[in-house]
This record gives sequence, structure tokens and C-alpha cells, in this order.
Amino acid sequence: MRFEHLGAGPRIHPDAVVAPTAVVSGDVSIGAGSQVLHGAVLSAEGGPIVIGEHVIVMENALVRATSVNSVHIGDHTLVGPMASVSGATIGDEVFLATGVRIFNGAVIGDRSEVRINAIVHLRTRLPAGTTVPIGWVAVGDPLSILPPHEHEAIWEAQRELDFPGYVFGVDRDTPDLMVQLTERYARGLARHADDKRLDGPDA
Repeated sequence: MRFEHLGAGPRIHPDAVVAPTAVVSGDVSIGAGSQVLHGAVLSAEGGPIVIGEHVIVMENALVRATSVNSVHIGDHTLVGPMASVSGATIGDEVFLATGVRIFNGAVIGDRSEVRINAIVHLRTRLPAGTTVPIGWVAVGDPLSILPPHEHEAIWEAQRELDFPGYVFGVDRDTPDLMVQLTERYARGLARHADDKRLDGPDA
């Protein structure tokens, strides 16, 4: 399913294959030889998504760009099933395994591996050739790679990255943080009410 969002529609190379149950919405470019499998969602929410050549986006993966953080996925990269990439830059020949989470402003260098259920946090930079082990957390710039049970060390690095401020523009210390966050986010997402389907019965 392909949608126009905020006046922009997908551009898919003739040699790319997008499954009929995948969703491609907005300013999304998909390069030659790339494959987007069933259930994947590529949603450009005010910023572009650029998928290089020979990229594989597997089943039920989510790739989302924002007006602050676009997405670029380099050539010969694999985005595993149920992975999530939000507003990040991914290099060439990168392996993102099943269930990984890559957050806004992250940069993953060429030939890196982020293994099953690992996390690359907000504004974190992985140099080329970095490996994040299964279930571990990469956080910060300079980079720390920590096991999930080291919550206090992860939080110490993460707090400085200011997730609610950077992603949603809301001060973490606001008493009604979740009220403001959800109302602001809902207003942004409401722009999808005007999306236009470009294929299928409603096109």
C-alpha cells in the first residue's frame, strides 16, 4: 500500500520489490534491487526516508522519519523482522537483526552489526565495524555498549541525551509530561487524516 503524505509520495525503483501488504507512506525513496517484505511500514512523517540499493527490509519492520530526523539506509543493509529504525542514519553493509531498536539521531557506521533485540539509543554514534551484542544497549557519543542489567549506567548516559526534549520538545521535569507529550504527538500524527492512497481500490 502506497500513500501520499504531506504532498509527497513514494519513489520506488523499477527493480525494487515492495510486498502488497507493506505500507510506504510519504517522501520515501527505494533504490534498485531493494526488497520490502510483508507487513513492513516505511513512514516519512515530515522528513524523507532514503533506502539505498539492495537493501532488505524484512517482515513487520518499522522505518520512520520525522521532520527533525530523516532516515538514510545505505546499500546492502539488512533490517531484520520486527526491527524499528526511527530518524537514524544507517551505513552500508549493516546488519540490523530481529527486534533491534534504533532511535532518533543515531548514526550507525558501515559494516556494523546490531544483534537480536539490541538497542542503539538516541543520538548515539557507532563507528564503522561496531558490534552491539544480543540484547545489549549502545548509548552516547562517545559510545558505551552496556549489558541490559546495568540500568544505572545506561540511565546516566541516557539522561544527558534528553529523549522527551529531543524527540517531542517537552521538558522531562514537566509535571504533566505524558499529557503534553501525547497531545503534542497526536496533533502531529493527525496530519495523516489527509493522506491519499496511491494504489489499490481507493486510488
